[in-house]
Amino acid sequence: MKSLQEKVLQIVKNIPPGKVTTYGYIARAAGMQNGARMVGWILNRQKFNYTVPAHRVVNQQGILTGKMHFETPELMETLLKSEGVEIKNDRVVNFEKHLWIPPYDHL
Repeated sequence: MKSLQEKVLQIVKNIPPGKVTTYGYIARAAGMQNGARMVGWILNRQKFNYTVPAHRVVNQQGILTGKMHFETPELMETLLKSEGVEIKNDRVVNFEKHLWIPPYDHL
């Protein structure tokens, strides 16, 4: 059986380039009802582990709330823009267009 951390990291690794998802969607896909903060904590522990595309995880309004946990506060936005995601004022433009909802049964 996978640990919660393993589940979260596997979900994040499956976010397609050019897409984003939320801490809450990841938590639910990993089997937690109210685990958005726990997802953030798990991702923050992965500092500078670039095999985990944590830059694709935003809050429920599409805001780049995790940007301060990257090497520079601008890196999250830079990485998303390099994948074709438009950002304005630390928020994903056309959030619904870029939103990826993880499947709940793939773990």
